[in-house]
Amino acid sequence: MNRGSLGVRLQVDPPGVLHAEARPDPVIVMHYGRPVEIGCERGGQGHFGLSVHGDVDIVPAGIASEWTLKKRDCALVIRLPHELLREAATELGIAPSDAVLRNRFQIRDAKIEHLGWALKTEMDHGFSSGRLYMDSIGLAMACRLLQGHSLAHPTNGVATKPGAISGLQLRRVLGYIEENLSGDLSLAVVAAVGGLSSSHFQRAFSQTAGSSVHRYVVRRRVERARTLLAERKLSLSEVALTVGFSHQSHLAYHMRRVFGVTPMEVRKAGAGEDNSA
Repeated sequence: MNRGSLGVRLQVDPPGVLHAEARPDPVIVMHYGRPVEIGCERGGQGHFGLSVHGDVDIVPAGIASEWTLKKRDCALVIRLPHELLREAATELGIAPSDAVLRNRFQIRDAKIEHLGWALKTEMDHGFSSGRLYMDSIGLAMACRLLQGHSLAHPTNGVATKPGAISGLQLRRVLGYIEENLSGDLSLAVVAAVGGLSSSHFQRAFSQTAGSSVHRYVVRRRVERARTLLAERKLSLSEVALTVGFSHQSHLAYHMRRVFGVTPMEVRKAGAGEDNSA
């Protein structure tokens, strides 16, 4: 859906090869849900790897792409109009000739991810906060993209902060979490996946992801529960167990805390979530 000229939608694609035509505006693609092996070729470059929840692809304007999906895939697709980029470039003092986004494959950028999930939340709520809110997020995203992923900045803009974990370590950890949400995840095991001690991992994950690992896992369990509730195939207690909560009341508590609604309200509303979350 659109608010003003900023485009936001959730796209679900089956396994196979997907051809995307070149577009006049740049597009941000954020992977949503379970890990999927994805290959992509665009602009004379190619990449293949495991895409995990929150991975970001930046598709510059005027570049067609071909995606190869090993499994069913879901992504948040954000179209960023040139008008927003020009406005952001003016604010940042960047020359128009340098206000061109670079081609990026499966990067981690916490700021872009945070803004993208804010857009998804607004979309889920029917864009109830109005155009000013959407325009503000769009401008903030345009500024971040120009500062970290444009011709004005030759580096990739996502250098690891002191005390943080690397992009490869984070991808391994997030992929493991996504595949094991229904299990009894322990800090020691998740830290071992990242190749770190438990104490170091706790600090490093928070520094990198902007959230404690426990808070991150709880949110992902609630998001997946919302998907299952909307499908109406499992009982509330079955949904709770499937996403890793020991009891239906635990799911209800965390869903109210995260989304401000109860599981029954989600089920009644039949929220149109995808089933890959």
